[in-house]
Parts: sequence; structure tokens; C-alpha cells
Amino acid sequence: MISDQVSLKEKIGYGFGDAASSMFWKLFGMYLMFFYTDVFGMEAKVVGTMFFVTRVWDSFLDPIVGIIADRTKSKWGKFRPYLLYAAFPFGVIGVFTFYTPSFGDSGKIIYAYLTYSLMMIVYSFINVPYAALLGVMSASPKVRNVLATYRMSFAYLGSFVTLLLFNPLVSYFANNNLSGNDQEYGWRIAVMVIAFISVLLFILCFLWTKERVFSDSDHTGALKEDLKNLLRNKPWWILTGAGIFTLAFNSVRDGAALYYFKYYVEEGSYNQIQIFQIPFVLSGLYFSLGQLANLLGVILAAPICNQIGKKNTFMISMVVACMASIVFYWIPNHGVFEIFILQLIISFCAGSVFPLLWSMYADCVDYSEIRTGRRATGLIFSSSSMSQKLGWAFGSALTGWLLGYYGFQANQAQSVETLSGIRMFLSFFPAIGAFVSAVFIFFYPLNENRVNRITQLLNRKNSI
Repeated sequence: MISDQVSLKEKIGYGFGDAASSMFWKLFGMYLMFFYTDVFGMEAKVVGTMFFVTRVWDSFLDPIVGIIADRTKSKWGKFRPYLLYAAFPFGVIGVFTFYTPSFGDSGKIIYAYLTYSLMMIVYSFINVPYAALLGVMSASPKVRNVLATYRMSFAYLGSFVTLLLFNPLVSYFANNNLSGNDQEYGWRIAVMVIAFISVLLFILCFLWTKERVFSDSDHTGALKEDLKNLLRNKPWWILTGAGIFTLAFNSVRDGAALYYFKYYVEEGSYNQIQIFQIPFVLSGLYFSLGQLANLLGVILAAPICNQIGKKNTFMISMVVACMASIVFYWIPNHGVFEIFILQLIISFCAGSVFPLLWSMYADCVDYSEIRTGRRATGLIFSSSSMSQKLGWAFGSALTGWLLGYYGFQANQAQSVETLSGIRMFLSFFPAIGAFVSAVFIFFYPLNENRVNRITQLLNRKNSI
């Protein structure tokens, strides 16, 4: 292990990586379901099945990528090379995911499966090493907390910019004609703008960061031993379960929000809000406000953790998010103010949780090394990406399936039953995910005192 100093430039560079990743991830979470049903032309239940199939099998690719990254040797380190080589494919395939080909229904479904599957594969090859990079930039839990805060702060800043400007970009490139070929063209060019920014940010992340933590337990073999140790890592199991349900909570809310505003709130009946002569719709402002609240939660997560610990912060945040989500069901369609207030509360809670997940995975790496003498950073961090994808898989699939169950038909007036179902997607369904996540974290065994003892033992070991 060399010097543990991490400069401000490097912290910002690390944050750029998740800004790049989150710009596309938010498009997938908040716009892709709507794109496939209302622009691309697929049935909601077909989209739900596609999300489930592609994301579940791809989730199990993440540990494989983690294993490969752990065994990578280059002049740039184990994880940084992936940021450089996967950045361009990430942007290009992302654009093709939002492209509408002139195929029949079957051809479109095949195209959607192919492009979305490729996108998730590339996402694994860039995001798993990026996540693992946190574990080797510093050996200090406090520095890791700071890095995780920078990561999530920039993630939400990137998401905020994307969600604030995406609708105006689509409208601009579609010449304000949100139908037919003009609408498809608007979506495609808007995504190209996001893709260009994402690629640039990933390259800057590669250039501005450094790997510092090396260990005698870094290795190239004994995969069977690594997997056995992983499966015996109780904190890892608990975090993976909590991560899956946290992401399911988030994905259900995000994936259904556009339907909620289009069909329940009927945002088309409201005048567009002009800010600096740029027209915004209610859903875009709702998303952007959520990102600002997420960002505030990220910033305040560290000082809150210093007072009550990571475990308590995580658990309390999920309980509050659960209660606030339940209240969402009884808001009338004209209660825009109440909708935005609850969005602030729930998004603040979600924002405070995600940096804790990344920091706690780093603690799991240290815990595993103390118990086994082996350090499998990439393998353990890959589970964070795996839990993300599994959570999004179940959340997005349920959204598509239940939209079909409730009788949803794109671009038509919805029945009372369908509207009631759409309201459930922002209330009771995410509340269940938040509650189960809190239950998982209740059993998490690595409190602050235990993590500090593990850090001291590793410092003594690596200084010998």
C-alpha cells in the first residue's frame, strides 16, 4: 500500500465515472419502459418480460467480470483500464438502444432484446471495475466514505442534468412534434448528446484516478477458494439482499412515474413551465427535483453516519421512505404540491442510502481479507452491480407485467382500475421494497467499532 492521500481532483475524477454511468442508468430506469411502450410500440407485458430475462441473466455476468478484473494486470492497475476501453462501446450501444427500426412487431422485439442485452453487458464491463476502484483508491474507511459521497453526488448531478434537459432536448430535435418519425428522431438525437457526455466523463475518470491499495493476497488463481469465501461472507449476503430490494423500490417508482404523470395527473392539461425560455413539463421537474433531493441526501449521509452509524442511517432512511410511499396513494391527481413534497422526502432517503451501500461493500472486502487472508475486491464489488441489476430486473418486470394486468393500453384513456394500478406503483409497491430492505439491514453485523478494528488489523498486516 502506497500513500493514502487522495486529492480533490482525483475525488472529482472518481465522481465523473458515476456521473457518466448514471446519466444512462436514469434514462433506462425512468424513460426506457415508457419509450418501449409509447414510442417504440411494444406491449407493456412484453417489455416487462424482456427486462426480467435480460437483466437476470446479465446480473450473473457481473461476478464473472469482477473475477476477471481481480486478475487483470496492467500499467494502469486492475480496474482503470476498463474505464478507457469500454467507454466508447458504452455510448454507441446506448444510442442504438433508443433507436426505433422500421421492422415489424417481431423484428422490433428481437432488436430490443439484442440491443438492450448488449447494453447491459457493456454496462457490466465498465461499471463493475468502476465500483471496485473505490476499494483500491484508499485503505481508510473514512476516505472511502468521502469517495462514495463524491461518487453519489456526481451521480445525482449527472442524473439531474439529464432528467432536467432530456424532455426539452427531445422536443427541440423533434421540432416540437412528439409523434411519428419526428418523435423517434428526437429521442435518438437527444440520447446521442447524453452518450457523448458520458464517454468524455469516463475517460476523465480514467485519467484522474489512481489505484493505491495492493496486498499480498492479490492473486491470479484459486477462483474456487474466492467463491467459497464469498458464499461464507454473511455481511455480503445481507448487503446483496438489501441492495436488491432497495433497487426494486427505486425502479418501480422511477419506471412508472411517466405513466403516473401522463395518465393520472394528465400533465398535458397543464401549461408548460418556461425557465430561461426552455419549456419543461411536470414529470421532468418531478424527476429533477428528486435528483436534487437525492444529492442532498448523499451530502448529509456522511455527517449523519458519523453520529448514528451507517447501519442506523440506512435502516431509518428506508423506514421513512416506506411510510412516505404509502401516503402517496391518497394524493388526488390535482395535488401537484403534495406529489412534489413526498418526492423530496422519499428521494432524500434514497440518496442517503446509496453511498452507504458502496462504502459497506468496501468494508465487506476488508472483512473477507481478515477472515480468509485473500482480497477479492472485484468479485465482492461485482455483487453491488449484480444486486442493482436484479433489483431493477424484478422492479421493472413487475411494472411491465402489472401494467398489462391492470389493462394498460398505450396512448389511450385509461380505465379506473388501470389508474388505480398506476397509483400503486408510486405507493404500496415501492413501500414493500423499502420495508424489506430495512429488515435486511437490521441484521447487518459490521458496526462502526468492528469496522475500525478490522482496519487496524489490516494496517498492521500490510505494514509488516
